[in-house]
Amino acid sequence: MILYLHGFRSSPQSMKARVVVERMAALGLADQVRSPQLPASPKLAIELALSLVKDVPAEALSIIGSSLGGYYATWLAERIGCKAVLLNPAIVPRVNLDQHVGVTTQYHSDEPFEFKREYINELHALEVPQISQPERYFLVAATGDEVLDYRDMLAHYRGARQHLIQGSDHAISEFPDYVDEVLAFCGVGARS
Repeated sequence: MILYLHGFRSSPQSMKARVVVERMAALGLADQVRSPQLPASPKLAIELALSLVKDVPAEALSIIGSSLGGYYATWLAERIGCKAVLLNPAIVPRVNLDQHVGVTTQYHSDEPFEFKREYINELHALEVPQISQPERYFLVAATGDEVLDYRDMLAHYRGARQHLIQGSDHAISEFPDYVDEVLAFCGVGARS
């Protein structure tokens, strides 16, 4: 099973989430992917993710996380022992997101999105200073990420499989070119 976790203020309607879900459907595996709308609270986001995978054995689970979803995926992979693919992941989001405390909207709707000050502490509680088994991780990072520094990503996931994209952007606009490589790492291949 694949659990896709979107980034901050994003949704299952993000391009990368849709590409993963559509590719899994094309492979006849639509029932093997979950892409939930994550709540603004990191604590509640983790609780939701855990509830969706509670009956899935670690060896049958891969988590794909983008940006803040990559931060969550790292914590979950360390706790569960499953594989994780990180797409331009946040490394220390409590620092980056402090400036976003308040009410705004989600990127893919007009839904209000409130990021409360106490969520910074919730993020801190999920921090993984160092990954324990680099072979379970696949980092896809873009040098052109305008939001996060790819060098922090490379250092944090040292020893993991890494695909460094020259240029691109935070959204990894060319993600359809990489989805098969990502799914292959997760153990999903094209059917004949």
